Amino acid sequence: MTQNLQPRRGFRGWGTVLGPLARRGVMFRVLTFLLNGFTLRFVSKELIGVVNVRLTLLYSTLVFLSREAFRRACLSGESGTNQNWRQVINLLWLTLPIGVIWALLLGSVWLWLLEVPDPEAVPYYGGAVVLFAFSGVQELLAEPLWVVAQAHMFVWLKVVAESLAMIAKCSVTVLLVVFAREWGLYIFSAAHLVYTGFLVLCYVVYFTRFLGSEEAAKKSFPLQRVTDLLPGRLHGEPLIDASAAQLTWSFFKQSFLKQILTEGERYIMTFFSVLSFGDQGVYDIVNNLGSMVARFVFLPIEESFYIFFANILERGRGVHKQEQVCVVLECLLKLVVVIGLIITVFGYGYSHLALDLYGGSLLSRGAGPVLLRCYSCYVLLLAVNGVTECFVFATMSKEEVDKYNLVMLALSASFLILSYMLTWWAGGVGFILANCLNMGLRIVHSLRYIRRYFHTSHWTPLRGLLPSPPLLLALAVSAAVTAVFCCDGGWSLRLLHIAVGGVCLLLVLSVTALSEKQLLLFIRTHLLSQYRKKTT
Repeated sequence: MTQNLQPRRGFRGWGTVLGPLARRGVMFRVLTFLLNGFTLRFVSKELIGVVNVRLTLLYSTLVFLSREAFRRACLSGESGTNQNWRQVINLLWLTLPIGVIWALLLGSVWLWLLEVPDPEAVPYYGGAVVLFAFSGVQELLAEPLWVVAQAHMFVWLKVVAESLAMIAKCSVTVLLVVFAREWGLYIFSAAHLVYTGFLVLCYVVYFTRFLGSEEAAKKSFPLQRVTDLLPGRLHGEPLIDASAAQLTWSFFKQSFLKQILTEGERYIMTFFSVLSFGDQGVYDIVNNLGSMVARFVFLPIEESFYIFFANILERGRGVHKQEQVCVVLECLLKLVVVIGLIITVFGYGYSHLALDLYGGSLLSRGAGPVLLRCYSCYVLLLAVNGVTECFVFATMSKEEVDKYNLVMLALSASFLILSYMLTWWAGGVGFILANCLNMGLRIVHSLRYIRRYFHTSHWTPLRGLLPSPPLLLALAVSAAVTAVFCCDGGWSLRLLHIAVGGVCLLLVLSVTALSEKQLLLFIRTHLLSQYRKKTT
């Protein structure tokens, strides 16, 4: 039944192009993950908190407010390739002076209005603020080149540049924490300068070699010389396009709200001091660890099936081929629920061990294990929300999308308020509880939409949210057994804990294979078959 649901031609083209790049990007992320775990054994959690929350927030705010509006304006309309590139590049170079202004304003706030960390625990804070702000301005030097590359679909250039820059950053961090630990925040400042410098260098080197080459001539590239990437003026033409400048200003006014909603947790931690610097560091690390599952497991599924549903169904119209679409949606929900439940069950029992192996006592003592256990439960909500919103966004009409944007705005504002209140009450766990409540409301909205979408049919894809009773029993037994064993002893107890978990996981997978036959068929026909096609 499900084999007939194939997207229109052209759907798999990008997969064959981006597949190797995506796998290479995952490889770099895994290597970065391991290098960061090594670094955690040499620094304090207070240092990590200041770097990962406060200084990173300074950098991301500066860069976002300086360039986001320009990117959206210059990449919109006419596919971004038929524009007057002289005027576009002139407009993009305005990001540099704007970045300098934001660096001065935000740097002043970070230096004189926010709480200064203890110089004994976190040395060289003032110099680190200056260097992080400078690294943001340095990255803006590559902005015209980045927009040109994106407009002409040089996707691989972005992946390669960011991957190499991240490897360079992690390598410098590891070397300095081992051989120059007394540098304090200067370690991470230097590493971040290397990161942004590498990004700029990669784009400059590529375009220096590409412009004027035979390949550029074959592609009818609109720029011929490296000097064309610098600001300049053609005789008889305005310096910049007035309509593009007005559009940039419109996007700029929206960017403030978007940045606050995107980095809401960090702004609350930074400006309201709801957590100590040490707790901020532990929370940020646990948050990054937990979100890795969403990035590596659930995000690829959501992106693939968003395209799938968008190709099969007509936006804003009733469902056709209801039986086929229903089967796919039901199996997809069942898949992410099963994966989410497995992560929740085993994440609860193995949080302490995982954090101890990754970051040592810095993470495994204190609130770290509790935070990761709570995040393991949150992953289940992330999984369900990702698939339900994937279907909803692929089928909503433009009017429905506009209404939903208002709903999302209200939910985001309520999330910030809940985060502030719950964090005062429960510490770092409060952020995760606020995320759970926010995600739960989004799921409820999506489930109501899906129910209405299929209300004229006897098909009920939401049954996929309920795994089989034998699987639920196996998960309950595994949760009870793995929670009993303690991994805080020596390696003998840890190995026993791992062995018990392996047996329980094998039990859960065996029960899944026996009781979820339709799910196994779905995996073979829709996931494994697509993976084989991408790798051949």
